[in-house]
Amino acid sequence: MIRPTPILFALIPLAIAACAVTPEAQLRTGLVNAGLSKPMASCMARPMAERLSIGQLMKLRSLGKVKDLDPYNTSYDKFLRQVRALRDPQIVQVTASAALGCALG
Repeated sequence: MIRPTPILFALIPLAIAACAVTPEAQLRTGLVNAGLSKPMASCMARPMAERLSIGQLMKLRSLGKVKDLDPYNTSYDKFLRQVRALRDPQIVQVTASAALGCALG
């Protein structure tokens, strides 16, 4: 029988903490930083995180760094224009679909 060591117990909280920041949570934060409202970002993050690859999510991360997006005054049209600039049709389709689904309730 394998006996747990004190080091194993010390690593458990670290492993749990590493799992706490999910791609969905990161995406939600990124969408807010890109100018979407918190409720809209929360609604859109789950379907987007489920349907996009990690590489695509990394591309979306760059939107939060775009200087001409005002986090307090960004229209969906302006946001989607920035998404289209990523030149990935699947990102555009998934983002537009999530935005429409959230807008319609």
